[in-house]
Amino acid sequence: MVNPKLDLLQDYPFARLAKLIADLTPPADKKPIIMSIGEPQLNPPAFVPEILQREALGWGRYPAPSGTPELRQAIADWLTRRYALPAGTVSADRHVFPVAGSREALFHTALAVVPEQKGGGRPVVLAPNPFYQVYIGAGAMAGAETKLLECTRQSAFLPDLDAVDEATWQRTALVYICTPANPQGAVASLDYLIHALDLCRKHDAVLAVDECYAEIYRDQKPAGGMEAAKALKAPGEIFANLLVFHSLSKRSSAPGLRSGFVAGDARLIELLNRLRSYGGASVPAPIMAASTALWRDEKHVEDVRAHYNECFDIAAQFLHNRFAFYKPAGGFFLWLDVGDSEAAARKLWGEAAVKVVPGLYLAKGEGENNPGRRYIRVALVHDIETTREAMRRMADVL
Repeated sequence: MVNPKLDLLQDYPFARLAKLIADLTPPADKKPIIMSIGEPQLNPPAFVPEILQREALGWGRYPAPSGTPELRQAIADWLTRRYALPAGTVSADRHVFPVAGSREALFHTALAVVPEQKGGGRPVVLAPNPFYQVYIGAGAMAGAETKLLECTRQSAFLPDLDAVDEATWQRTALVYICTPANPQGAVASLDYLIHALDLCRKHDAVLAVDECYAEIYRDQKPAGGMEAAKALKAPGEIFANLLVFHSLSKRSSAPGLRSGFVAGDARLIELLNRLRSYGGASVPAPIMAASTALWRDEKHVEDVRAHYNECFDIAAQFLHNRFAFYKPAGGFFLWLDVGDSEAAARKLWGEAAVKVVPGLYLAKGEGENNPGRRYIRVALVHDIETTREAMRRMADVL
């Protein structure tokens, strides 16, 4: 027997990409450059392996389920600094929950907050289109009807929440928003987030703000969900109906640590903690020690951000007047309009040994109704020279 909900999940984009280019052999004289996966290739700070070695005895113990007090406090302090929150607003014990990567928390959130019925019918999960695949998988496995909101140039690459009719809002249990957005790099304004949280509170829905790229930006710090909560000044629980998600994968170039956190509504944090006790992984003690140091350090984050900004400058040198090129406000992806995303991905791999992911695979919709069909997503995650070579090949081949 197989859970029929799994039939709702399409192949992951990278599996689809592997099938698309399976018959191609890249040129032998060109070293392959993999720009399809948003996996930072920079090294994490030197103190990370030092801490892991120093705390090695921790591998022999079960980790604290809710994280160490030191890690939770480091996260609470970081949130307070980053989003200019009044001291004491974020409680390390009530509002913070360390997780083994934000993907797990984004998925478990749907399982924890989507009821069997809402508003007299099947509950709804709202998500952007294009989207991070976990949003769709989480909604499906939670038994919800996932409604995708097109994010195109006309909507500033953000979901238009005002386009959702009232009947749908009445059934909505969960709203995913990614800012800076994956793949387009669009950043939601503070006013946008305030409006989103206000709508969710009015309709008893949870706003899940995926802020994993929040520290990778060009000029201006992206606003965050907790700033919106501060502005709305709800009585009682300041973070009511709100969860925000962060990760060390992008911020600190440490994807292998599988370390992040979810923070917000204390009642929802308790639900996630309870759910993980039955089916989830706690962060190992040595990784929690390294994570604590990473959340307390800003110098390496400034270096990471400067590196990505230099990569975008290089991309602009080669692509500035082609493929609707723009420098996104945040994140490290190029979102290039190439007309036919699958044809471009095949051409780049077969002729330039550059692997990118078709935007078609990052969105849903048939034919012209798929908002990613014309685009490729290019992850600028390599060192400067590799990035320069990749951009040169792309400009030549496309």
